Amino acid sequence: MSKKIGLNVGGRRFDVDIDENFAPYLSSQIAKDFNIDGNNEIKVLLQAYIRKNYDLYSQEIKMQKLLDECNNLG
Repeated sequence: MSKKIGLNVGGRRFDVDIDENFAPYLSSQIAKDFNIDGNNEIKVLLQAYIRKNYDLYSQEIKMQKLLDECNNLG
C-alpha cells in the first residue's frame, strides 16, 4: 500500500507515492527541512539535499569506524 506526500517547490506542487510504512518517517523529516504549508524555493531544496547527504556521509564514517574496530578485535 502507498501513501501520497506533497510539497511545493518553486511554485509547483509535487506529490509522490511512498510506502505507507515509510510515510510517517518521511513526513517528519520533510517537516524539519521544508515549509510544508507554503512554497519552498529551489535553494531550500538544495540545502536540504546537501544536509541529508552530509548525514549519510557521517553515518558511513561511523559505520566504517565500527567495522574497523570489530575487525581489529578478531
